Amino acid sequence: MNIYIDNRQDRVKLDREIHEVVERALRETLLLERGSLDYEVSVSFVGDGEIRELNRDYRGMDKATDVLSFPLEEDFMESTPLLGDIVISAERALKQAKEYNHSFIREVAYLTVHSALHLLGYDHMEDDERRRMRSKEKEIMGRLNIFRDRREG
Repeated sequence: MNIYIDNRQDRVKLDREIHEVVERALRETLLLERGSLDYEVSVSFVGDGEIRELNRDYRGMDKATDVLSFPLEEDFMESTPLLGDIVISAERALKQAKEYNHSFIREVAYLTVHSALHLLGYDHMEDDERRRMRSKEKEIMGRLNIFRDRREG
């Protein structure tokens, strides 16, 4: 498994533990869903301004969001281990961690799992899709031993 982590923001400090939780979250998601780690994923941490621009340019929504997923095309994915790109707003993740009263590490883990599932084809537009995706998220977070009601670090 190759993970490329890029920090393009300077408002939120990202330490080694953040990199480790991103790697663990991707590992568990890939093992559960594909049974293989033979993939490459890039994860970029950005500020609210950059994620707002991306959200506007690619989704037509002119507002900041917490995470965006950019999966590669299906036919391309079959010929290469590249899975896609995950973009996380570090600012938004920190705000949400405080809002939900859990750690920044837990929030980054959840956003990574959520986005990785999008890269693998999951969605949450319809109720049945949302239930299926939420169930997978809970299962993976449980495998990571990171739970919503527990405050880590």
